Amino acid sequence: MRLGSVISGELARPAESRVLHSRNPANLGEVVAEVELADAATFVRACQAARDGQPSWAALPAPLRGRVVQQVGRLVEANKEALAALLTREVGKPWRESLGEVQEVIDTCTFFLGEGRRLYGQTVPSEMPDKQLFTFRRPLGVAAVITAANFPVAVPSWYLVPALLCGNTVVWKPSEHAGAVAHAFAELLWHGGVPHGALQLVQADGPAAFAGLEAALNAGLVDKLGFTGSTAVGRRLGELAGRHLQAPCLELGGKNPLVVAPDADLDLAVEGALFSGFGTAGQRCTSLGTVIVHRDVHDEFLRRLDLVVSDAPIGDPFQDVLYGPMLGEGYLERFEGFLGMIDGHHRLCGSTGQGRITAANPRKGMVGDPEAGLYAHPTVVDGVVPGDALYGTETFGPIVGVASYGSLDEAVALANGHGYGLSAAIYTREAATAFRFAERCRAGMVSVNNSTSGAEAHLPFGGNGLSGNGSRQSGIWVLEQFTSWQALNWDYSGKLQKAQMDVAEPPSDLSFRLDQPGR
Repeated sequence: MRLGSVISGELARPAESRVLHSRNPANLGEVVAEVELADAATFVRACQAARDGQPSWAALPAPLRGRVVQQVGRLVEANKEALAALLTREVGKPWRESLGEVQEVIDTCTFFLGEGRRLYGQTVPSEMPDKQLFTFRRPLGVAAVITAANFPVAVPSWYLVPALLCGNTVVWKPSEHAGAVAHAFAELLWHGGVPHGALQLVQADGPAAFAGLEAALNAGLVDKLGFTGSTAVGRRLGELAGRHLQAPCLELGGKNPLVVAPDADLDLAVEGALFSGFGTAGQRCTSLGTVIVHRDVHDEFLRRLDLVVSDAPIGDPFQDVLYGPMLGEGYLERFEGFLGMIDGHHRLCGSTGQGRITAANPRKGMVGDPEAGLYAHPTVVDGVVPGDALYGTETFGPIVGVASYGSLDEAVALANGHGYGLSAAIYTREAATAFRFAERCRAGMVSVNNSTSGAEAHLPFGGNGLSGNGSRQSGIWVLEQFTSWQALNWDYSGKLQKAQMDVAEPPSDLSFRLDQPGR
């Protein structure tokens, strides 16, 4: 199919056409879609269209906007398998994971249906008579949302659904590597009742989107920026938004630790590490970076992890596999570069090779033809220590480091020392150990006896440090990203009452003292 940007319901053609062929990473011979990439001017046009459409969308009562969200959720549910199949074809996510990702969209819509009737403000008592104080949530205006390829519908729904519910209009720039999935999801939003004036779709690469966003901000057309992607790009976008005194919603990278305490259920910890590290081929912001294992159980844990990683089925994402291909050729090339961080003091296990899986570099138990797609060996690297490039770098691929610790203080230092703060996990049977780790860990999300990956639609999602600017998505907490508080004071006394100056003093006798008999 041939796709492009959609502005006010019409295909928007750039001045110069550039076409990207979106290929199936599991079968590079299959072109899923031809995507015409927009230029900066197209991005600005989309922002202007969103600005023009915002008043009428905001004028729709919030409960009715909630009904629109409900209809979108129902439509996504009716198209669940079709959307999941397209997702698997375009980004290579295993079929079961794709179904789960689409379910997260449905869950998000279900949650925010109710928020359309719960955009609560407060009544606040005044310090003066015949005066009432109120607070209201107001939409910000136009939100520009830029999302990544690894979660092409779930993560966008975290932005789009609450932003629209709150009365904002949205300009969405999805990853150019997931253009077909993005177009399909946008169609479901429009057919579910989101007006074309409320949602604009811009298919663009990074440089064009950045230039367009900068121009739109300069023209006063964007009120909020939401971005999911790398820390490096997040820094640039944060600086750009900051020049306009805006606080962006930044969900960035992670180097997520998983601590294995000496009392941990090792089989459960191994299962959690397997999914955390290698689900979606390690291409999640919440993917496991380093397993931090107590020295008393290190060798046994590593032995069990080596076995399950070595035996895990990898390959055709429509089959029952742990993970499928890398998202695209650029992702595989970067991952192969990260393998250069392996040093002489490291010990490798988990597969029959490293790097790209080919006939010349085979993987035992490979499912399907490795030459057809972009498959990478899983790699477990033991002996990681602070100072290693592998310890402090987000590797975004199927590679997991293993480090050792002796005391909880050491585990906490290893968990925090790289500067990221998105997700962390600890496996222990002791509640005290779990709580002590959680209160000292800088991650925005902590799991106990569960993986570093696996968000739920009604919990806050986001990180600190290199992982984000403290903003949160999902649940009621994301409402702070897409609304501003307006205070209203209503004086019906018939005269001007000045706060702090015309306030009555209640009578009192502050000189009174109780008798103290016997002293």
